[in-house]
Amino acid sequence: MPMELGNQQSPKIEHISWGRMQVEGIGSGKDFKLYPGGGREWDWSETGTRHVPGIQPSDVQELLDHGAKVIVLSRGMDLVLQTCPETFELLASLGIPVHVQESRAAVQLYNELAQTKLVGGLFHSTC
Repeated sequence: MPMELGNQQSPKIEHISWGRMQVEGIGSGKDFKLYPGGGREWDWSETGTRHVPGIQPSDVQELLDHGAKVIVLSRGMDLVLQTCPETFELLASLGIPVHVQESRAAVQLYNELAQTKLVGGLFHSTC
């Protein structure tokens, strides 16, 4: 049975192609942090994120702070973006399910989950 998300529904990703994403109610950009009730462009320089070692605990913390109970992490279009082991450890310690997929597959899964779950995601639209 679908849960009532109300205004806490995560924004739908309307389009992804190399270097460009379009997010409902937010606009277009290259990379995004999305979570229940909103999102914003993902500026890697805020936390010093790089392709290797990848997505850091501080990158996902914002999603958790906005109430995400399921996390989707993209690996990029060519699977270059990695995720730090510490990020998986943080999510496991909190009992938060995490899905890691190629960016187009991650977008599809995220949009499906957003219909019934409090989902958050980090999306990288290039390599």
